Amino acid sequence: MGYAIELYFDPALENQVLKAWNVLARRQISTQLIEIESRPHITLFSSPFVDLAKLESIIKTFASKQEALPLCFSTVGSLPNDNNILFLAATPSVSLLQFQSQLCDSLKKEGVELGDEYRPDSWIPFCSVAQEVPKTRMAEAFCVLRDLKLPVKGYAMDIGLVEFSPVRELFSFGLGNTVES
Repeated sequence: MGYAIELYFDPALENQVLKAWNVLARRQISTQLIEIESRPHITLFSSPFVDLAKLESIIKTFASKQEALPLCFSTVGSLPNDNNILFLAATPSVSLLQFQSQLCDSLKKEGVELGDEYRPDSWIPFCSVAQEVPKTRMAEAFCVLRDLKLPVKGYAMDIGLVEFSPVRELFSFGLGNTVES
């Protein structure tokens, strides 16, 4: 069990990512993200334990001061760990890096511990497209993703908190909006 603060995309960008998930699932390379009922996103922060009420307040206040954030996924990548994750890497624009850095500042101010991979100087902005890809199918999966016609562009529109796994959204807020979405 764990929790993650996730950044969600506009419908057109979300559909581009879902297309990749579906192609990989049809080829029986990876169905993990579909099975755990995830939604295309960039993870901004993750922790095994959180104070839900405190986080909801922090995220609601933070979201209300933000606006839709331009995103561009320009490369395909993989993480050097045992989960065999493939992802679309977001171009680390100044606005995206500042957004995550400001969120970290808001969390730290309220005493929330940040794990190393979410510290602003080491955070990698990416959107998972496959998990637990068999090593023998990694090259094929890369080839499938290269056919995606990168870069894909769009906007981050919402920020939310999920519990996993399976993924269950606890709440989300539109950027620049004070109303729960």
